[in-house]
Amino acid sequence: MTLPLDALAIAASVRQGQCSATEIARAALARIRAKPDLLAVTRILEDRALAEAALVDAQVARGEDPGPLAGVPYGVKDLFDVAGLPTTAGAARLEFAEPAAHDAIAIERLRAAGAVLCATLNMDEFAYGFVTDNARWGITRNPHDPDRFAGGSSGGSAAAVAGGLLSFTLGSDTNGSIRIPASLCGLFGIKPTHDSLPMEGTFPFVHTLDDIGAFARSASDLALIDSVLRGEPAANDAGPLRVALLGGWFARDLVPDLRAALDTLASAIGPLPTVEPEGVAAARSAAFVLSAWEGGRLHAPSLASDALSYDPATRDRLIAGAALPEDVHAEALARREVFAHTFDTIFARYDVLIAPTVVGPAPLIAHPVVTIDGEEKPARANLGLFTQPISFLGLPVIAAPLAVPGLPLGIQLIGAKGSDARLIAFARDLEAKGLLATKLRD
Repeated sequence: MTLPLDALAIAASVRQGQCSATEIARAALARIRAKPDLLAVTRILEDRALAEAALVDAQVARGEDPGPLAGVPYGVKDLFDVAGLPTTAGAARLEFAEPAAHDAIAIERLRAAGAVLCATLNMDEFAYGFVTDNARWGITRNPHDPDRFAGGSSGGSAAAVAGGLLSFTLGSDTNGSIRIPASLCGLFGIKPTHDSLPMEGTFPFVHTLDDIGAFARSASDLALIDSVLRGEPAANDAGPLRVALLGGWFARDLVPDLRAALDTLASAIGPLPTVEPEGVAAARSAAFVLSAWEGGRLHAPSLASDALSYDPATRDRLIAGAALPEDVHAEALARREVFAHTFDTIFARYDVLIAPTVVGPAPLIAHPVVTIDGEEKPARANLGLFTQPISFLGLPVIAAPLAVPGLPLGIQLIGAKGSDARLIAFARDLEAKGLLATKLRD
């Protein structure tokens, strides 16, 4: 019997007794062990996974409903608290820290829904980067081409789903850390309305921007996982929507294949009008400042006492951020108010905005750059060209894979605050029409 990988299919099979959660868990653990070269996983949680699966099977045997995610194997970015394990946040300096006393609330909710936790997943140290180049656990490889980055900072979470290791994963997104790896690996992902999903039990980076969210194999799986995390039913119908493309800043430097794919999508949906918001460059700069200042302040005590235990690529940026004066933080927040007004005006006319996630496919590890305005710039800091201005405002965004040949290319579906469920429903509609397609390496 071929075991399913989609979350909805697994849960249905387990609840109906067609396969056991233990079978599913063992298969997931075997897939993880079969692909160590992806460097997606930092710890395999075999004992926990088999224990959770056994509980699900016992519920089924008693005629009880184990929950909407019954037996579905998943993993979490290594900044979620997992009871009994150190929360490393991708840092070697925390590898042997005091273990977490409790699971993060998100993990508690998934366990209550029957999901089975199998692994913790690689990330950029302290979530400060866009490529998952980790000094302790290595560079996570893109399942579609191991010579390319998976994106970051939640690269292990994306690679684990795209590579067929797990059915879904959790990551975090501050400036694009879910959307970028989702797009480079050909997945669906969500950066929710700021503070709308439970952050308790996660290692912080920039508290005014940090959010958690899921990576999934389909928009329908994403809808189910997001509803479990929220404790609310998923929306089934997006309803009539006014849709537009973001141009200007968001149309620059695109590779020809991505530009053509966006044109095709716009024609299939619309034709769609194009909106060119003002102040995007200033907003992105302010997001950089906000991240540096808050991240630097958070780590200042540890840097003062033990700076050499940090990855130099992370340490130097955190030190620079800690040195920024107080007034630049206030200025960045003031800039956010101005930029928010710009988007409030746009959302008075449109419900969904579509923009590229990155300028093209995943960069090569041997040549870690992206081309911006004709110049090659470091990918680790610049893959967020199109994502940072959006998360700066705390808006909900669905990262969605375009139905294109070759390496994955992705888009952002952006809505006003609180429109998360409607955005997911819109993604489901586009997927059903064949305009979006997840790219997987089962």
